[in-house]
Amino acid sequence: MTSVAHSLAVASTAFTLKPSAQSPRLLELSFSAATVQAYLDAVSEWPVQALEYKSMLRFRVAKILDDLCGGELQPLLVEKMVDRNSGGLLITPQGLDRVEQAEEMVKFTTAVAHLFGRSNFDAMSGQYYARFVVKNEDNSDSYLRQAHRVMELHNDGTFVEQDTDYVLMLKIDEQNMEGGNSLLLHLDDWEALERFYHSPMAHRVMRWTAPPSKNTSKDVFHAVFDTDRSGQPIMSYIDQFVQPKDFAEGNWLQDLSEALENSPAILSVRVPMGSFLLINNHFWLHGRDKFIANPGLRRELMRQRGYFTEAKTLRNPRQ
Repeated sequence: MTSVAHSLAVASTAFTLKPSAQSPRLLELSFSAATVQAYLDAVSEWPVQALEYKSMLRFRVAKILDDLCGGELQPLLVEKMVDRNSGGLLITPQGLDRVEQAEEMVKFTTAVAHLFGRSNFDAMSGQYYARFVVKNEDNSDSYLRQAHRVMELHNDGTFVEQDTDYVLMLKIDEQNMEGGNSLLLHLDDWEALERFYHSPMAHRVMRWTAPPSKNTSKDVFHAVFDTDRSGQPIMSYIDQFVQPKDFAEGNWLQDLSEALENSPAILSVRVPMGSFLLINNHFWLHGRDKFIANPGLRRELMRQRGYFTEAKTLRNPRQ
């Protein structure tokens, strides 16, 4: 933890970093209100539309944020996003916590993500990020917007050909909400990892598809498990979109799903408005707990997911 302590000492006026109370793997990164306001003032000339149209600006706003943090933020994020012992952050920009600040939230998350990576094109939204709303009633074609059931643990990007090294999930708004915590599971804390990773089925190539709302129609083929450059297990899995070809695959996948959902190592994380989770998508799985029914329930989220540009040590050469 020496490097973390060093970063804290250097940049303590701009941000703080500490392990969360729930797990030392999940770090809490908090930016001071002064830093947040200075950043928003510095990027005020560019609306979110400018970031959508000109992808180079996403890297410029990232540099502005890093400069405000004394150049210490980028190396910290690069280190922590590939660190197998952590790879997950709950990030809070102080003072950025009202739905009226949604565009400012997008600007801030864009800067953070582009310090160590680049966000992929999101086919669902047609932009480099997606905003979506969960309400009390829903008739969509996936569990993403269905409030009254658990969205099971999964990795993102299972049905696309793009590398999906990280996932960023921001809470923009919530009203009349009870429940709905984010669920996280670090692969190394999962007690059934060895049993499933060493199964012959773990490395069998399977077919992955997506429903119409995802705006992608091409099937993708890959195994549930792979290894990183150091030979440790990584995962690419979602129960809704894998298409088992036979009896053996179907039952192995169901056993896998049940073992994940019943793990005592799952973290239930409350994410405040304006805060966001940033996780390494290869060894963290994520999901969402169910909400308590309420006619006025509303939650708006924003998602960015993409690949590492400044921290490529994790990705397996076969990917």
